[in-house]
Amino acid sequence: MALPSPNLDDRRFQQFVDDAKRYIQQRAPEWTDHNVSDPGVTLVETVAHMADQIVYRLNRVPEKNHLAFLDLVGITLFPPSAARTEVTLWLSAPQEEPVAVPVATEVATMRTESDDAVVFATERHLTILPCELRHLLVQHKGESPVDRTHDLGEADKDLLCFAESPDPGDCMLLGLSAAVPHCAVVLDLDSRVDGVGVDPRQPPLVWEAWTADGWQPCEVDRDGTGGLNRPGEVVLHVPGGHVLSRSAGQEAGWLRCRVTEPLPGQPFYTTSPTLRSAEAFTIGGTTGAVHAETVHDEALGESTGLPGQRLRLAHAPVVGDDPPVLLQTAEHDGWTDWQVVPHFAASGPNDRHITLDATTGEIAFGPAVRQPDGSLRQYGMVAPKGSPIRARRYRIGGGRAGNVARGAIQIMRSSIPYISEVVNREAARGGVDGETVAEAKVRAPITLRAQERAVTLRDYEELARRAAPETARITCLEGEEEEHGAYAVRVLVVPQAVPDPGGRLRFEQLVPGDALLNRITRYLDERRLIGTRLAVGPPYYQGVTVVATVHAFRGVETERVRRKAHDALYRHLDPLTGGADGTGWPFGRPVQSGEVFAVLQRVPGVELVDQVVLHPADPLTGKRGEATDRIDLSPPSLVFSFDHRVRVIGDDS
Repeated sequence: MALPSPNLDDRRFQQFVDDAKRYIQQRAPEWTDHNVSDPGVTLVETVAHMADQIVYRLNRVPEKNHLAFLDLVGITLFPPSAARTEVTLWLSAPQEEPVAVPVATEVATMRTESDDAVVFATERHLTILPCELRHLLVQHKGESPVDRTHDLGEADKDLLCFAESPDPGDCMLLGLSAAVPHCAVVLDLDSRVDGVGVDPRQPPLVWEAWTADGWQPCEVDRDGTGGLNRPGEVVLHVPGGHVLSRSAGQEAGWLRCRVTEPLPGQPFYTTSPTLRSAEAFTIGGTTGAVHAETVHDEALGESTGLPGQRLRLAHAPVVGDDPPVLLQTAEHDGWTDWQVVPHFAASGPNDRHITLDATTGEIAFGPAVRQPDGSLRQYGMVAPKGSPIRARRYRIGGGRAGNVARGAIQIMRSSIPYISEVVNREAARGGVDGETVAEAKVRAPITLRAQERAVTLRDYEELARRAAPETARITCLEGEEEEHGAYAVRVLVVPQAVPDPGGRLRFEQLVPGDALLNRITRYLDERRLIGTRLAVGPPYYQGVTVVATVHAFRGVETERVRRKAHDALYRHLDPLTGGADGTGWPFGRPVQSGEVFAVLQRVPGVELVDQVVLHPADPLTGKRGEATDRIDLSPPSLVFSFDHRVRVIGDDS
């Protein structure tokens, strides 16, 4: 059986004729005689016949030729990108000496019957430094810090952490014996004060560390004190810029606990919490990891000394790092680096430039092009003849398989003394599969039309996706003149997010980082029209809470039906994978109780949907609005599922 021929253009002779006649009516309405006897119509039919023959031959262009045509116009397949995350390595016990975690330490997810383990490698060296508590200062709002170190540990004496009646801005500073960047520090605090007015689950406190850029927030992994409300441990992840500094005449690696302004409805301290004793020690460290395998010192052969030499890496595709490959040639003064460039248009004869096809792993040196006057112009330097060429370092792998959920990385594949376990506290993001030929065919016409210029809203979307292919969704709208100024384009960015176990997205996962937004802004700013304003940011997320009552079939477990109903609601009202077609909830589309009714009715085990009520909700504060059967969304808005409530009535209810 012959392979099916692709139908690149399905128009035929009569359609060309009809299209031409309709065009004539628009452009030359005085031409009213469209009969076949008219000489003009005869000419139209002749051209239509020629176009029909061209389309006939075009539909027989093989795939290889199509790829060659794409290559001629500069369309190449985008390579895959690798997912990245932060992994925390926990010590089995506090150590007196530093524990070194080398670069390329391998960690992985659990292997299951259906899925292979996903392997990550650390990207930077990590040193887990020991520390202990040396100093404790108390600073009231607007005053200088006071050293209270000697008051700790005195029998039956409690030290006030803040002013007797705390004010926002009061601080307690803890001085460590060493700076501990990227480390996890345990503060063991002994307090004798209970019930000081705050909600232990949401105390008005923030933990910070002193860095070269000032005070930076520390991530609180666990607070067993309930906001300094009882004895317990506080586990802090110290930011990477933590440095030694001097305060109140004492040099230390400073951490501080600062009282913040309470949120609306948040309880505040009625009196200051106290300390009787305090200790500090390091229990782990955090470093970046990437879902890619690193190849080192791969020999590629020798230079021929001729322009346009091409070499191929032994492994592909290449992950798009910066640089994607570190190529070196051996010359008289040692190994010399070459720079990867997208093209040779701006390369001179003395520029050590190469190009890389990340999909195939092909490396090309600059060509020599004959000019109109007969001379040769060299684009990019030619490597000296006979000099060895090597790929000092590059990474292979990547793809969506690396987008693992929070807590999925649990296995140490590289043995390191004193390291007992590893975990990723956030989901890995950024993994994108390589572009397929079908996707390149769709992209090619848009790329050729835009030509690196952003004019229409579609151009802005395409260029923004090119700047950040790892994003989940990007859409562009006309900006509101009152909010963004005249001639504004609003670019809405939804980052890639991996649900936690159970399929639930957290609100903070849908907020794009500053680095991602800045990268898209810089890329578009170089290509926008003069006078066009850019507003790049996240969409507005409208929280939606569904309160429903359903009846289960006789003999069906109600708890199982409740779980499936919740899963169906979170799956349908999902900004990334929800909606009727499963590609994400459409921007600005309202939520109606009728369609939610249909979603619940399709849940296995549900016999009857009794009631469905919608509540608008604020994902940040958790407050819900009045019950309604329709929630309207503005054009730059998406839905966010927030705490659905489903009551199931059955035999065991």
